[in-house]
Amino acid sequence: VQFVESGGGLVQPGGSLRLSCTGSGFTVSSYAMSWYRQSSGKERELVAIIRTVAASTEYAASVKGRFTISRDNAKNTVYLEMNSLKPEDTAVYYCNAYPPRYWGQGTQVTVSS
Repeated sequence: VQFVESGGGLVQPGGSLRLSCTGSGFTVSSYAMSWYRQSSGKERELVAIIRTVAASTEYAASVKGRFTISRDNAKNTVYLEMNSLKPEDTAVYYCNAYPPRYWGQGTQVTVSS
């Protein structure tokens, strides 16, 4: 089982990125899925959850209104749309089931001018 994250990069403050996560050997439609992030020197934090029931979503207060989690079951992929990015959003972003099961390599997001 593996989660492969992609879509990170360097973006200016106020910019946008869309992260993707594909499950290998794991059917994302069958589970609640989540995105986490970890900044240098800090603990990993939960950013967003998308549940199986009605695809309901939950967000950390720090990203609410700016980030959107979604899934495409046909592509077995979970997305994190990030808008109005701030320097404090800089981190390695990971997707996982919720509760978390298997950690991938993550994708680096750097917000800097």
